[in-house]
Amino acid sequence: MESHSPYLDEQRQQPLRIYFIPFLAAGHMLPLSDIARVFAARGHRVTIITTPSNAQVIRTSTPHHPNFLLHTVPFPSQEVGLPDGIENLSDTFDDDTFMKVFNGMDTLREPIEHFLGHHPPDCIVADFMFPWVEDLANKLRVPRLVFNGFSLFAICAVESFRAHPVPPDASPPFLIHDFPHSVTLKATPPTLLREVLESTFEAELRSHGIILNNFVELDGEEYVQYYERTTGHKVWHLGPACLLHRTAEEKAERGQKSVLSVQKCMSWLDSKNPNSVVYICFGSLCCFPDCQLYEIACAVEASGCEFIWVVREKEGKEEEEEMKEKWLPKGFEERNSKRGIIIRGWAPQVLILRHSAVGGFLSHCGWNSTVEAISAGVPMITWPMHSEQFYNEKLITEVRGVGVEVGVDEWRSTGYGQREKVVGRGCIEVAIRRLMDGGNEAQEIRLRAQELGKKARAAVQEGGSSLNNFTALIDELQRLRDCKHVD
Repeated sequence: MESHSPYLDEQRQQPLRIYFIPFLAAGHMLPLSDIARVFAARGHRVTIITTPSNAQVIRTSTPHHPNFLLHTVPFPSQEVGLPDGIENLSDTFDDDTFMKVFNGMDTLREPIEHFLGHHPPDCIVADFMFPWVEDLANKLRVPRLVFNGFSLFAICAVESFRAHPVPPDASPPFLIHDFPHSVTLKATPPTLLREVLESTFEAELRSHGIILNNFVELDGEEYVQYYERTTGHKVWHLGPACLLHRTAEEKAERGQKSVLSVQKCMSWLDSKNPNSVVYICFGSLCCFPDCQLYEIACAVEASGCEFIWVVREKEGKEEEEEMKEKWLPKGFEERNSKRGIIIRGWAPQVLILRHSAVGGFLSHCGWNSTVEAISAGVPMITWPMHSEQFYNEKLITEVRGVGVEVGVDEWRSTGYGQREKVVGRGCIEVAIRRLMDGGNEAQEIRLRAQELGKKARAAVQEGGSSLNNFTALIDELQRLRDCKHVD
């Protein structure tokens, strides 16, 4: 019989002190902040450590809670050659500024280590792009959890290619070996990206486990089993993070301020028929050249679909008409004034995707955008570009059957700069029509997406898989803390 310790009971009732260190990109920072908020709502003391500009975004995106705190460390804007306030990869417009922000993050290590050394937590949750946190956690003798902003499916694919490298002279298609599903790719990641992911994932495996912005029903139990069998590592699905915002106001305020009023956007969608609008957005880390935007515009117009198209604004410039004609066919806005909206900048994506008028999402397959679409039951038109997005495309289209592919095969390290290929308007139009034409294939895809959307919402309800994982993870962290105190 186990001995009963009043001390351990008292300890278990004490709230955990958990520090979160997000990577400075919207697709990493926002879901991790949402997840941190759940720990705070359950009575634990949460501190997010970030820079001043990012703290302001989190503050406006996350409703006030007494257990949810922010601690800021300075970002070295001048030292890396950036104007004040540019502290997030989502604020960059080219490879040069991208790398300046990326390199600036290296300097955050010293002030973060200093703060934690004086205010030790019970657990550190850091983005997988900060592998140095492992040494800090070991020094403080606290568990380190890694937030990985990918799907588990993509993580498993990276691990498979790490175990079974593609020969240099191999040609497509490339099979993902020893996988629960038979999946092939048209391209493989650039060498630099592959090396970065493999080194960060190797460090990730030395953590106590990983947490994901996903629900297990989307990745599939088969990939949880595959991951644990091949790595011996723990994983907790704690999403979808976007569903942890309950009210429309919270959803509207998530991230930066929308350049188009939420009311105007929703009113326009209210005037449209169900599933008639295609939403087009390629995330905060992609800048297409004008020639590619022109092809997209021609395809959208030729498809006849109603649309909301989010286009990143040019760097700090008011756009003159002659500049606009480089990426928009002459008269495009006038001809499509009732049929579509172009948003230059940040859009209330979660609210748009949840509107019944939206019937498809033309997307870069970034994980944050993907899980937001699936959570809303919206099928996707996939156009991956960089990072792990080509893996996500296969989960969406081949494994879960909730999207169609545009058919791109140029895999880049970042979303900036000129590309070797321009995707023609014909390929884009065909993909849009395939999902939006109301045919049998489109209806079957839509039904599967809607079923996954129901499972996503159930996952974050009482008794759902993700809420159960929150409970199990909190219990484990309390046990680890209590064992440390007994030792």
